[in-house]
Amino acid sequence: MKIENTKAQMRKGVLEYCILSVLKDNDAYVAEILGTLKEAKLLVVEGTIYPLLTRLKNAGLLDYRWEESTSGPPRKYYCLTETGKLFLKELTKTWDELQTAVNTVTPSKKQKK
Repeated sequence: MKIENTKAQMRKGVLEYCILSVLKDNDAYVAEILGTLKEAKLLVVEGTIYPLLTRLKNAGLLDYRWEESTSGPPRKYYCLTETGKLFLKELTKTWDELQTAVNTVTPSKKQKK
């Protein structure tokens, strides 16, 4: 089994949650979303994010608006819908529970000798 495959699956598993979290307080266009994820060391390519954003929009969790840009073509800004905000709240609760469970069964750095 290759570790890279498992690592990629772990990242994919939390990507939806991370994107919704990025949009929690501010609308953003794809380059901004990708930049925020990159800063957090979650390397995502455009080919991955566009289908995910479309899926989230089709599920009613995101909406978007077009906005003119001073440096190029108009930009599509994504935002959370009210349903998306509720969904994110539930995901946050689930993430907290999952994090607690994983921390309970895995040794912390302090415990290792």
